[in-house]
Amino acid sequence: MTVFEGRFTDVAGLRIGLVIARFNDLVTGKLLSGCLDSLSRHGIDVSPESSQLDVAWVPGSFEIPLVAQRLAASGRYQVVITLGAVIRGDTPHFDVVVAEVSKGVAAVARDTGVPVIFGVLTTDTLQQALERAGIKSNLGWSYGLQALEMGSLMAALPKQQP
Repeated sequence: MTVFEGRFTDVAGLRIGLVIARFNDLVTGKLLSGCLDSLSRHGIDVSPESSQLDVAWVPGSFEIPLVAQRLAASGRYQVVITLGAVIRGDTPHFDVVVAEVSKGVAAVARDTGVPVIFGVLTTDTLQQALERAGIKSNLGWSYGLQALEMGSLMAALPKQQP
């Protein structure tokens, strides 16, 4: 029996694309900080001159799948991380955005074969979002770890046959 598992080390050849929404940047900025800290502590160069990490800013979470698709399809990245925050309001807009961004991100991974980490918070309140972005814990850290694990796991799996 062969067991395939991702690792958090040996990341020298890993290239990561990161897509982050500006809307709710009070939250997404904190997620980004946690994510970069996690990646850095595990050996990814997150400096402005990095050849391992590229960051693309989009207006809001709804735009995340399109840019994630472009990055994943480029062949340049082994994994893409998405960061956003959709906070419920008084209108059905929340439901529309959450449904489309989650379906879109999942479709990118399936269509390209590139792992896409779903780091879009969906909360009822700003307080809940802030708790997940640093007040109680920072899920950005976890999204960074998921990216490392999935990038490593995909490299370890047998290649697809043409």
